Amino acid sequence: MKRWRIAGINFDHFHMGDLLRQTFEHSAAEIVGISDEQPERMVNAAKNFGLNEAQVFTDYRACLEQTKPDIVVLCPAASKHGEWVSKVAPYGTHILMEKPFASSVAEADVMVAAMEPTGKTLAVNWPLVWDAGQQTAHRLIQEGLIGTALEFQHCGGNRGPLFHGADKIENEPTAEDKAASWFYSKAQGGGALLDYMGYGTTLGTWHLGGQVPLEVTCTSYVTAGLEVDEHSIAVIRYAHGLSRSETRWGTFTDPWTLQPQPKCGFVIRGSDGTISCYDYEKTIRVQTRERPEGFDVPVDVISSPNRNPIEHLIHHLETSTPLIGPLTLEISRIGQQIVDTALLSAQAKMTLPLVA
Repeated sequence: MKRWRIAGINFDHFHMGDLLRQTFEHSAAEIVGISDEQPERMVNAAKNFGLNEAQVFTDYRACLEQTKPDIVVLCPAASKHGEWVSKVAPYGTHILMEKPFASSVAEADVMVAAMEPTGKTLAVNWPLVWDAGQQTAHRLIQEGLIGTALEFQHCGGNRGPLFHGADKIENEPTAEDKAASWFYSKAQGGGALLDYMGYGTTLGTWHLGGQVPLEVTCTSYVTAGLEVDEHSIAVIRYAHGLSRSETRWGTFTDPWTLQPQPKCGFVIRGSDGTISCYDYEKTIRVQTRERPEGFDVPVDVISSPNRNPIEHLIHHLETSTPLIGPLTLEISRIGQQIVDTALLSAQAKMTLPLVA
């Protein structure tokens, strides 16, 4: 059995710790190196996963040349996704990019173009995909339980990106922490809209079978003293009706501990019923024409290779089984188109046609 060599490069996003842990726990994978220009950001990972000095780099080129990974996990700031894929692609590795796809459709297209000559896979990780409720809801939609999926209502977010780190370890951020973080930098692709709305638009596109909307209307709220939004709401118009994606930093609680109000998650309306699937809950709610009063469905028990992106990508590479929808460039690009249009709409304060 092949043993997959995986390197983690750029620790801008704290999800790197989660992805390295998934690699560490995979029986057919090993962490061969990590790299970041700020060595202090790698201390915990090196300690947690027993890496020696020869496996820790501040120069990504040295990391790639010396460790020769099969897969590179990238977690840069949103505005640097294109830059980092362009840097790593010539080394001929598969790449798993932590969400979002990019900070713009143009940047996403740069990433795709950089990978094309290599013949290697570029996948985008949306952590909510691995929630059992999302996979259960999608299975029921595919089975036709609610007819044709026509509309999604999404509410997503958490207390804020600096309130928790890898493995969801809690922090209490200061004003200085925000000032130093790319999450709160407009130039680096920060803000709740760019960080989180892609969950709604990408997973919503997946649930709607890849349908492409016509136009988007969005409004955002920027807290005094900040450069970027902490709350945005987008209305997405399709030929057959409207969908909505709302994203907020500053929910009362984090949904993976205690669901805030309004709850974080999705409601999907179909031609013959509805499904509500709220983040990390153990049941989803279904209405059908036969049972309009509604009923609860226990979420599926998710097994390998659909528990996390590392095992899923490795399975895809070993078997050529298709990637789950949101990890694909096709679904993620439509999600990015909606996010781009929402951002421009909020800035212009008007409805705009979907960005091409």
